[in-house]
Amino acid sequence: MPSSNASTVPSIIVTGCSSGIGAHCARALKAEGWRVFATVRRQEDLASLEADGIEALLMDYTKPETIAALVETVLARTGGRLDALFNNGAYGQAGAVEDLPVEALRMQFETNVFGWHDLTRRVIPVMRRQGSGRIVQCSSILGIVPYRWRGAYNASKFALEALSLTLRMELAGSGVHVSLIEPGPIASRFTANALTHIERNIDLENSVHAEEYRRQLRRLRGEAKPARGKLGPEAVHAVLRHALTAKSPRPHYIVTTPAKQGVLLKKLLPAALFYRIIGKLG
Repeated sequence: MPSSNASTVPSIIVTGCSSGIGAHCARALKAEGWRVFATVRRQEDLASLEADGIEALLMDYTKPETIAALVETVLARTGGRLDALFNNGAYGQAGAVEDLPVEALRMQFETNVFGWHDLTRRVIPVMRRQGSGRIVQCSSILGIVPYRWRGAYNASKFALEALSLTLRMELAGSGVHVSLIEPGPIASRFTANALTHIERNIDLENSVHAEEYRRQLRRLRGEAKPARGKLGPEAVHAVLRHALTAKSPRPHYIVTTPAKQGVLLKKLLPAALFYRIIGKLG
């Protein structure tokens, strides 16, 4: 674990803990001896985390006042120290780029990029003062390899990758390390949440892609064959543990076989061929 005061256990903020990756990682880190501050957006999601001895707090990436309140509360409880941040809470806006309303794209970035940036900037001065800290961003393989019908989400994760890797270089020598986790398919409520956003923001029936949307909706509703190579959230926790505790954490942690295959093909194949192959997926 990162160094901490002798009288304290290491502390971490984990966001997006109502289900999936965040919920699993919060509980696993608690079991490993971390003091976990887990965030959720809804009041009703606090109780199950608190029942497991986790300090659960409300925070919404689209509401800066809740981000400020979160950091203030955590630092008040820890005596001004924070050892790690795991940015995880996000959602995916599906839909063809040509069908994507500007406001839907704006909200995708508000949650997946701007909110993460706000929270990250607030903890960096704390970590700089103490001379140590870990910032781990739960990105996606779609931040490296784009898929069709995921333009908004792809764009948000590509932006996150660029910001995080630049930050990693700028923090060199400070004792603060930045890593990216890039999962492929992970079992969670992510697809159910994506269904809500596509139905809310995309004119499905009047699009030239209407038939494709019907196919996508069948998959999102669980009526079609599930994604191959899907793993549980414990796969993310395994690499998160390394990013938090290794002396030299990696810049990238790619999770699931499909994600690793995508990165390898991108390195080996000519660009035109690679994107032609990828264009048949999703």
